[in-house]
Amino acid sequence: MKLTAFALLALTTLAVSSCNKQKAAIDARTDATQNAIDHEKEAVDAAAKEASKQTDTNAVIDKANIEANKVTDQARLDAEKVKVEAEAAAAKARVDAEKK
Repeated sequence: MKLTAFALLALTTLAVSSCNKQKAAIDARTDATQNAIDHEKEAVDAAAKEASKQTDTNAVIDKANIEANKVTDQARLDAEKVKVEAEAAAAKARVDAEKK
């Protein structure tokens, strides 16, 4: 009877320790997975911050290009205006010269 009780106790201990090892392995896998997910989240956050920074930079560049195009177009139109006024003045001067 003592031998049976001892064998039963040994089997129970073996089963419990085996169970604990399995639980520890499950916990280790869970921790590893959670750590991987946390690292991936950090990478996503970093990528989003970088993309946001790049978008802000691109917006500044686009705004500067728009302003430069505006200034260029205004200068071109001002030059055309001066040219038209000069051509008109020359035409008037020709008419005056022909009258004399």
